[in-house]
Amino acid sequence: MSEEDQRKEGFLDFFEDLEDPRLDRKKLHGVSEIMLVTLAGVICGAEGWIDVEKFGKAKLTELRKYLPFENGIPSDDTLRRFFRRINPQSFKDRFVAWVKTIKLPAENTIAIDGKISRHTFDGDKAALHMVSAFASESRLVLAQTAVDTKSNEITAIPFLLKWLDLKGAIVTIDAMGTQREIAEQINVAGGEYVLSLKGNQGTLNEDVRLLFTDETSLREMGLEVIETVDGDHGRIETREYRSILMPDILKKQHNWPGLNTIIELNSKREIKKTGAVEGEKRYYISSLPNDIDKISKAIRSHWSIENGLHYVMDISFRDDDSRIRQGNAPENITVIKHVALNMLQANKQRRESIKGLRKVAAWDHDRMHNILAQKF
Repeated sequence: MSEEDQRKEGFLDFFEDLEDPRLDRKKLHGVSEIMLVTLAGVICGAEGWIDVEKFGKAKLTELRKYLPFENGIPSDDTLRRFFRRINPQSFKDRFVAWVKTIKLPAENTIAIDGKISRHTFDGDKAALHMVSAFASESRLVLAQTAVDTKSNEITAIPFLLKWLDLKGAIVTIDAMGTQREIAEQINVAGGEYVLSLKGNQGTLNEDVRLLFTDETSLREMGLEVIETVDGDHGRIETREYRSILMPDILKKQHNWPGLNTIIELNSKREIKKTGAVEGEKRYYISSLPNDIDKISKAIRSHWSIENGLHYVMDISFRDDDSRIRQGNAPENITVIKHVALNMLQANKQRRESIKGLRKVAAWDHDRMHNILAQKF
């Protein structure tokens, strides 16, 4: 983080120099005013430009505690045009600079996964597909990038990784991102990886599966085992994690950067009401030493991006129902939602949901100000 970024205090400070695409003679509201009313509106439950305008008018006295708003609140058309035209890359750069002021645990697990905002398609333009990096322990969004409509997550992930401080972190990615180049990028940046393994890795996938069928040899390769049992929503899920060191001959044959350990996960789910039982096996590769406790925690941490980000975006922010579709607006408003989520998450109290906290922030001025005033 640069010395200039260290001197900045709040979220809006990072957007002071954001290039404004509007004509000077038509500007009634500065970038900071537009950003503040939009962010505050999203924190308090606004789901579209009309919502943000209505929120701003209702809370004008409170918003003027931060900025003058001499021309009142920007109209929904002003907000719409502004976010359609703002350069999304420039917008995300500033988000990442802001996030880097947040202190994370020394050993942090970073889950990387993609999500499609299903109703953001516009004519021939596909729905927004955003890949995000999520700090599992802190439950904070670290960075995000859109997947090009003519590409997939494989090309987006390396771009995303460049923004992150990976030193000492464990990066977890689903099978789509299990690529040599991605493993090497993490390794070179000083991070560790736990990558899901499926058929897209052909002979490596088959060799790993075969190794776990020879029980005698497994012991010679330092087999470690741990079992977890979770009960929730009428289900009991038992997971058995087994890990071994990758044999040197296969390390050399497959030539994966930093690869040390391979993992088998046997999961069994029992539905209490019906007694039905479902089973599944999954396989992983990792640069971590053969420490099954640490590896199993990293694998479980990866699922936090589903519950802590994707699910919250859909249920609490109604992301899949968003009708913001045109220009750069879908990508830019997703960044605003991620900012709001980070601020809400940092302010959330025990047993308080993000959805519930958004309502409280809208009703309680003091709580709204506490959320907006966070310096992390």
